[in-house]
Amino acid sequence: MASWRVCDLRTLVAIVCGLLTTIILGLGIWRAVIRIQRGLYAPPSSIPTGFCRNGGTWANGRCVCLEEWKGLRCTMANFCENSTYANFSFGRIPVGRYGSSFETCEKNTVNAGNPRATRLCNLTEDGVIKLENAITGDCNLSLAILEKQIDNATTNISAISGEAQVLTADTSTLTPENITSATKVVGQIFNMSRKASDEAKVVAVSTVSQLLAASEDVFQKAAAENDDTFTTLVQEMEAYSLSLGNNSVVSPNVALQAVTLSSGNTMESTGVRFTVQKGSSNSLVSGSTQIDTNVDSISTDGMTELQIWLKASKTNTNSCSFIVYQNNKLFQSKTFTTKLNFTQKVISGKTNTNGDDQSASVEMAFRPQYNPKEFKLHSYACVFWNFSKKDWDTNGCFKVGEAGEFIRCHCNHTTNFAVLMSFRKNYKYPESLDILSTIGCALSITGLALTIIFQIVTRRVRKTSVTWVLVSLCTSMLIFNLLFVFGIENSNKNLSTNDAKNTGSNSNEKPKRDTEDPVNPTCTAIAALLHYFLLVTFTWSGLSAAQLYYLLIRTMKPLPQRFILFISLIGWGVPAVVVAMTMGIIFSQNPSEWELKYRQEKICWLAVLDGKDFIRSPLLWSLILPVTIILIINVVIFIVILVKVLWKNNQNLTSTKKVSSLKKILSTLSIAVVFGVTWILAYLMLTDNQDIRIIFSYIFCLFNTTQGLQIFILYTVRTTIFQKEASKVLKSLSSSVGGVKLLPGAPSLRLRTRMYNMLKSWPALNEHFRLLEPSVVTEETTLSESDQASTSI
Repeated sequence: MASWRVCDLRTLVAIVCGLLTTIILGLGIWRAVIRIQRGLYAPPSSIPTGFCRNGGTWANGRCVCLEEWKGLRCTMANFCENSTYANFSFGRIPVGRYGSSFETCEKNTVNAGNPRATRLCNLTEDGVIKLENAITGDCNLSLAILEKQIDNATTNISAISGEAQVLTADTSTLTPENITSATKVVGQIFNMSRKASDEAKVVAVSTVSQLLAASEDVFQKAAAENDDTFTTLVQEMEAYSLSLGNNSVVSPNVALQAVTLSSGNTMESTGVRFTVQKGSSNSLVSGSTQIDTNVDSISTDGMTELQIWLKASKTNTNSCSFIVYQNNKLFQSKTFTTKLNFTQKVISGKTNTNGDDQSASVEMAFRPQYNPKEFKLHSYACVFWNFSKKDWDTNGCFKVGEAGEFIRCHCNHTTNFAVLMSFRKNYKYPESLDILSTIGCALSITGLALTIIFQIVTRRVRKTSVTWVLVSLCTSMLIFNLLFVFGIENSNKNLSTNDAKNTGSNSNEKPKRDTEDPVNPTCTAIAALLHYFLLVTFTWSGLSAAQLYYLLIRTMKPLPQRFILFISLIGWGVPAVVVAMTMGIIFSQNPSEWELKYRQEKICWLAVLDGKDFIRSPLLWSLILPVTIILIINVVIFIVILVKVLWKNNQNLTSTKKVSSLKKILSTLSIAVVFGVTWILAYLMLTDNQDIRIIFSYIFCLFNTTQGLQIFILYTVRTTIFQKEASKVLKSLSSSVGGVKLLPGAPSLRLRTRMYNMLKSWPALNEHFRLLEPSVVTEETTLSESDQASTSI
């Protein structure tokens, strides 16, 4: 009768485990098929591929064209064709820009390698594209020489303006010294006392536009050496803009426009509105700016990119001017750090009011320019350029709020205005763990906990001490699974939906940088713990492989003294050193933003750097590399044990001592599970084929999330002691059911009785599952409970 109870228990365990495995495998296949179908039948994009022609890209509801093209689909030419002038030849030149000649200065000249001439591709008032005459430069003149010449009152300023434009045409070769010298030269050209011609000043505006195309690093270095030159240039350009009357000067990176008010329109009751409209490209072109008088507020539409409304406080104001800069390179802040290449436009509003009193009512609307797929606006501040501080300031400026796609500001004075914006990466936080991962981890957690308890509680019954390697392995794996289930998701995921509300705060506090990294020390701690316990798990699997190899292959050699202490230091200490060194190195290289260099923001796990930076990823050096080494060693030992011990045929054994193939397979699986051989499937997920990668991902998830359950079945359920104790529990339950009279209202007891009687009636099935009983594999190795007493630590 007792043997039947044991057989019944084995049958019940086998049925339950089989059903659970079938359900998990079915879920994995079903989810893989659904993912593949979604990938094959993805809905088409609202904008067909190839809608924007000639290199144009679709962004913000329109085609953003290269400078050479314009129009709805970037199909209209916006350039001058290849041309020649005198002895110079020029390539294609975008409208509004100067093109450099192919001919360059000789090697023995001051400007060796620089173009000898430039030519403007202009757009007439009638909309006709026209090539202007070429401006020839002197190969023996440099910007430093021009800087000295500009101080000479008898110098031909028009010639200097043309030379400066030619020398700054190739922006890729400009140095900080070039930027400083060119800024001083054009600043003097705009100076009213120099009495430069209008043509020279128009060319100087083009030179400023070319300077603004230089790299940010060059400007930062130039400002570090001497930032007074930038201040002088900006102030001189403001004064020059007021002298334009009702005219405008537009270059790709800077535009100036002024308006003269009649005696009956002195801004006493209404104001002036200056608008920058969106073009087909990111450059300013003729006609992209507009001035409206006798208006009382800003009024934006779908084509508006930037708008400012100005109303002077003094009634004798009869003119005003505006300047728009495509970027803030002339305004090098000491307190605001930029890392992104998003355009931060600067708008200047100026009136001809005498004296320093520039009080006015100014309203502005900025349309932020950034990639919404990759970033989102986190915060912003309405600021102006304080010439005395030589930095951005918020005094007198206030945030009005957001209106549609625009950020609105209000200031009580005129000067150079901007919006300092702080962005945060638009992280796509993954969905919660799906049912496959949740069920697998739950089963592993239960199995590992029961295995640890069984190893500790039954150590006296088994007449052996606790198997230290197995308990340590199960403990680290249990903690890793608990951290994975309850901590892998970043809590910032719940805050991301409300993050945009921060931009509407009334506090006009200036941000310190244009990128805002989300802070979550808890997520960093979880990532470090996951990193540590996964390394611990693999380290103990390697120690388990080494121990089993030592006992089975070298059976006559005794274990070294203090073996437990030695392997404990390795198993728990070495991973701690690896994690500590990884975090220390990353912190020393990036003290201010080390967290997101160590972990991801999407989930609390190690960071994976993109592109060329992948070689420096902490995931590669501190996890993949050591895990790969351990797996290679484990696989080698696994193959040696299979060949020399488990599947070795000994003809001297009698038929009663030979082991069945099923028991050899179970013993092989037992070793493979502890050695972590199934983690090799992770390397198959590196394929570029998305469909194949999804299939391997679910197979990997199936085998490794249930690793704890596999250990429980192979190392706990199959032991004789566990089966005896479990049969006692089942017997006591059946006795209690048999000794109580079933009432009509007790269907659960009746169902349990039927199940018990059904299992009793299957003797053949009971006999079949006796194969699950652990026994001796060969004479060389013993995987039964009796052998654990001699090999456990």
